Amino acid sequence: MSGHHHHIDPNSGNTRIFWAITVNILLTVVQIIGGILSGSLALIADAIHNMSDALSLILAFVARKIAQRPADDTMTFGYGRAEIVAALINYTTLILLGLYLTYEAVVRLFNPASVDGWLVVVIAFFALLVDAATALLTYALSKQSMNIRAAFLHNVADALGSVAVIIAGTVIILYDWRLIDPLITLVIAGYILWQSVTEIGGAVRILMLGSPPDLDTRAILKAIRTVSGVEDVHHLHLWQMQEHESAVDAHIVIKAGVWTEADRVKLAVKDALRDGFGLSHITLELECHVHACKDPQEVGHIVAN
Repeated sequence: MSGHHHHIDPNSGNTRIFWAITVNILLTVVQIIGGILSGSLALIADAIHNMSDALSLILAFVARKIAQRPADDTMTFGYGRAEIVAALINYTTLILLGLYLTYEAVVRLFNPASVDGWLVVVIAFFALLVDAATALLTYALSKQSMNIRAAFLHNVADALGSVAVIIAGTVIILYDWRLIDPLITLVIAGYILWQSVTEIGGAVRILMLGSPPDLDTRAILKAIRTVSGVEDVHHLHLWQMQEHESAVDAHIVIKAGVWTEADRVKLAVKDALRDGFGLSHITLELECHVHACKDPQEVGHIVAN
């Protein structure tokens, strides 16, 4: 069944993303300066991590702008999937980042590095404020867009990292226990990998023209067959044109004796699919029972070589 989506004005959403990018770039500059002044490689590394957040937001912003373009002769379905491609790229970079953090944490478990606890806590607290501001700017948008959700998770991961660094820095100041840094890093890396692996499947499914996860293909076939005048259905294709727009096409075999009512049957099938499953893009090919496809596939079709 389709859900009801509350849409934010596109220009308002673009403004939020612009400011999120701005504050993240500001944070990166502050962290690099702090790292150079303190001689802390960890802070510079964190600045590079934060720059990946800014880049993910820039990618999301560009993809969002492209997705708002109308259909044309080149992209007859429109540009909506630009956001799905951006989401796939962002989730992939998050997975690579999670693996890299895991590697660095394991190395540091065996060779704990010297950390300036006070400087780390101060800059991490500033980073947390910026990450929180960015998350607030993109949270509402992330509920509706896989693309923005990927960028949002970048910032959530970074915010958790900032909290963990504050805790680690405090423990180091109080107890000089350096193993806390890699241990907390492993927890953060685990969260990043879990979220990314969970979310990336949705982007891959859409790009692979998979059926919408909230729709039951068998239920749709059954609903079509129960429409008066329908003898059978085959060559069914069910996919997501964009994240919130599902489509279907199928061959409908009209029962003997009711071909003169073919238009009524077609409209009845469309109503059943639109009302029962929220499908908005419906394409049906009608066949009379005498000239129906021979030995057709129920779902999909065999492509001739």
